[in-house]
Amino acid sequence: MIFRTVLTALLLSSTTAFSTHNTNNPALLQSSSTSSVVTALRAAESEVNFGELDGSDLRIGVLRTRWNDEHVSNLVEGIKAGVTECKVPSENIFIKEVPGAYELPYAAKLLAMSGTVDAIICAGVLIKGETLHFEYISDAVTKGIMDVNLATMTPVVYGVLNCLDEEQVVKRSSNENGGHNHGEDWGKTAVEMAIMRAEALKGKGQKTGKPGQSELAALGFGGGGAGVNKEKPGFF
Repeated sequence: MIFRTVLTALLLSSTTAFSTHNTNNPALLQSSSTSSVVTALRAAESEVNFGELDGSDLRIGVLRTRWNDEHVSNLVEGIKAGVTECKVPSENIFIKEVPGAYELPYAAKLLAMSGTVDAIICAGVLIKGETLHFEYISDAVTKGIMDVNLATMTPVVYGVLNCLDEEQVVKRSSNENGGHNHGEDWGKTAVEMAIMRAEALKGKGQKTGKPGQSELAALGFGGGGAGVNKEKPGFF
């Protein structure tokens, strides 16, 4: 009985000493801190693997809002970094401003109909306020951008952040403090979808002898297929 009591006391003493030792050990604290930093850095990485994309022959149009200018400007910088990583020449990246997010679908429709770009990215930021304005605008813009995709056969990337507060916006428009600039992913998405579109239209066009142009002509557009001379849009 005495032996069991002594053994229990020794075990409790050993556990306490080990716990105290861990708490006061600078090396272990530093290790824990380093682990937290690593976790934060991992959070800054994109969750999507795009692989190697060659957009050297592509023209990318970026439509951005002036509303929430600081955050949208950061997103645009991310977009430019993303498409540049995919080998899109800087002279083939065109940027046009619109007042707010509600105007993005209309501007995207105009640009898509011009046949001067291979993909479009709509960039904006919506932050929820006290009224239902946020919900109405978010829903309308989302549906509008999707409609342009399907109606024009031009990839239009949804680059509009819908956030509850400004802190959420910062984490999604900057690579600082463990955040990730989603603009980088949107740029790569535009390149990937533009390549997909070109390959699909080229494959169909080979049957008619006109790479992709017959499908676009059927929709009322006069350009946008392979081999079409794309002049710089006049409103850029």
